[in-house]
Amino acid sequence: MPVKIGTRGSRLALWQAQTFAHALTTAGHGPCEIVIFRTSGDQLQDRPLSEEGGKRLFVREIEEALLGRAIDVAVHSAKDLPADLPAGLTIGGVLPREDPRDAVVLSLSSAQIATDLGSAASEVRTAHASEPWQAAGVGPHGKGKEEAWLALGVGPQRKANRIATGSIRRIAQLRPAWPDARFEPVRGNVDTRLRKLDEGQFDALVLAAAGLRRLGFGDRISALIPLDRCVPAPGQGAIAIEVRADDVKTGQAVAAVSDVDTAVALEAERVVVDEIGGGCQVPLGAVATIADGTLELLAVVASPDGSRVARATVRGPASQFRALGRRAADELAAAGGREILDGLGIRR
Repeated sequence: MPVKIGTRGSRLALWQAQTFAHALTTAGHGPCEIVIFRTSGDQLQDRPLSEEGGKRLFVREIEEALLGRAIDVAVHSAKDLPADLPAGLTIGGVLPREDPRDAVVLSLSSAQIATDLGSAASEVRTAHASEPWQAAGVGPHGKGKEEAWLALGVGPQRKANRIATGSIRRIAQLRPAWPDARFEPVRGNVDTRLRKLDEGQFDALVLAAAGLRRLGFGDRISALIPLDRCVPAPGQGAIAIEVRADDVKTGQAVAAVSDVDTAVALEAERVVVDEIGGGCQVPLGAVATIADGTLELLAVVASPDGSRVARATVRGPASQFRALGRRAADELAAAGGREILDGLGIRR
């Protein structure tokens, strides 16, 4: 019997499912069959997710099928998975992470702006890259890139710029850098968002670098935003494989193709969310990087308008990832994050 893999039907979701299926088959645990679902989140195109139930809209139908044994595993963008999984389900493994940073994309008609940036927009290689996405370009904090993304025609020199993003997390963190920009919502898959940008509906687009690269749009990235200037959503750039907790055989197969460092980083980020609370209704970011056995975790909570921001940075042995996640949540709360969440009516 083939391993039935549940996934959404977008090009990016299918790429993720097919990548997992290839890894599973290569490891001798195939064959695989991909089962496509149209989730509530896919059907909701005219309203923000935060108004209709949040990230669970992208996984609910797939999780129900997994619990009902219609499929054996579910493949998700890890950032779409809420911290609280349904009883009986668990994350069985995580594929190697792509670049977790957010990216600025300019329309094709604005390409000259990016060209004029010259060396400011070029990627800076790190001397000690510990992640594949670091080896391919800039380091975890993107030092030396601020000139690029701040100069991309979206600063004071172009006050009327329209920046497309559906994420209040991004808006809250970027508004101080782009105080005169108009942030406008955008929905749809990566292809749809790029089309809207190139049609002139927006001046710039902000979205995850991982999705662009995985779909072959890496050359559209005008600049990568440093992690410490716009902390990504927990799990951004990672692919999570959800399984039934009682399905030992499938769990072992998934664990065999899981990337240990990515799994540890993801768990540390998810602990932050679980401890402090929140979701897509609140600007909450958390990202962990691992180098030489040390885990560094950046976390942020901000008010939706970006006027109040609480930050935390913790470091320690990667083996203590859960404790580091709890410590980051505690530091966030002490720095004002708890007060921000309480003001939004969000409880732990």
